[in-house]
Amino acid sequence: VRLPGWSGNGTPEWPDRVNGAGGSRGRGEAACPLKGFGATGGDAGRVPAVSDKPFVPPARPTFPVDDRAAIAKLIEDSLAGGSLTLGPNTQRLEEAFAARHQVGNAIAVSSGTAALEIALRALAGTAPEGLAGRTVVVPANTFFATAAAVVHAGGVPRFADIDPATFALSPATVEPVLDQTCAGVVIVHIGGFVSPDTAALADLCRARGLFLLEDAAHAHGASFAGRAAGSIGDAGAFSFYPTKVITSGEGGIITTADERLRDEARIYRDQGKAGFLGGDHVRLGYAWRMSELHAAVGLVQMGRLDEFVAVRRRIARLYDEALPELPGITPVLAPETSEPNYYKYLAVLEQGIDRGALKKSMREQHNVGMSGEVYASPLHHQPIFADLPAGPLPVSEDLCARHVCLPIHNDMADSEAEQVIDGLRAVLGG
Repeated sequence: VRLPGWSGNGTPEWPDRVNGAGGSRGRGEAACPLKGFGATGGDAGRVPAVSDKPFVPPARPTFPVDDRAAIAKLIEDSLAGGSLTLGPNTQRLEEAFAARHQVGNAIAVSSGTAALEIALRALAGTAPEGLAGRTVVVPANTFFATAAAVVHAGGVPRFADIDPATFALSPATVEPVLDQTCAGVVIVHIGGFVSPDTAALADLCRARGLFLLEDAAHAHGASFAGRAAGSIGDAGAFSFYPTKVITSGEGGIITTADERLRDEARIYRDQGKAGFLGGDHVRLGYAWRMSELHAAVGLVQMGRLDEFVAVRRRIARLYDEALPELPGITPVLAPETSEPNYYKYLAVLEQGIDRGALKKSMREQHNVGMSGEVYASPLHHQPIFADLPAGPLPVSEDLCARHVCLPIHNDMADSEAEQVIDGLRAVLGG
């Protein structure tokens, strides 16, 4: 999809249209009431009556009654048997996740952040220095943990810009920042979309002797051209945080086809010990184990993954059909042969529309809580990374500032999606 404000070659194309100055509207003629209004200034031209409909939340973890009973049974068995960590629930979760994501191995850990750091340490090899003094390319529009994991693993994040059509890295955005210090690349499957460029980026990394790590924190069950998230690069790192498509309460998991990486990850997650029941400490590991209680939650949720993703895809189709008819907003559509899980449903606002004012109006006037952005500001604008060198990153800066995420849940009703659409229509003046 070609997003508003960016040409096919990734250059800005509408400086004359900021705040509605000059140019044609392109889609529809109705002026957007929010254009030119700040989050605290003006009433956006009109204020609709407060909605009497139920609140549509930004996210909603889903645990059907039968699943709660199944989780309770698994936890009861763990408590009765005394197996509280790295036991049968963890093993079954790992096996199910690996099979669903087309890889030979999955390693359950305490969080998605831990999955990233462990994977990076394992990918750096067995030398004591690890990533010390090496750079790792990460997109500027990702979550703090992606770059922080690089730092904690001993490396230095190198921020790269993104393709405006995919919100992800591509060979064209990565090649300009590669140098002799680079050890690898982390591609992020933003919103649960596996970029069409992932395989090409894997080829580029192999040709340069670099690793490719998939930050698949958003991408459970997603694929492109039949290839599952977490199976394309050297390893994948997933999160089971409560807002994700499936959750274990807290937790994460690493996927890989490489048995050496599997073995290294198992060592790192258990204090660097050579074996669970004893042995020397051979790596500088940490307490990154997933408990059997968390694994019980994740295992039952895993059984619902395809069902949950199907609901999200149904809701996404409703948004796909409705948003092109509204002024001032463009949906980020899935490319052909892409099968996103729609952890997030992304859309881009026309320049000059105030995102904060839109979200405020949607909540206060239409009982719709807009989801958190992915992400609201690029990493090179975060104070903790202020000292890192960063070249021009215009696409990341622009899209971080202008995109929104519509509510989408595992059990979302069509009526809730229609409430979101009706709210946008009223707020944007469609």
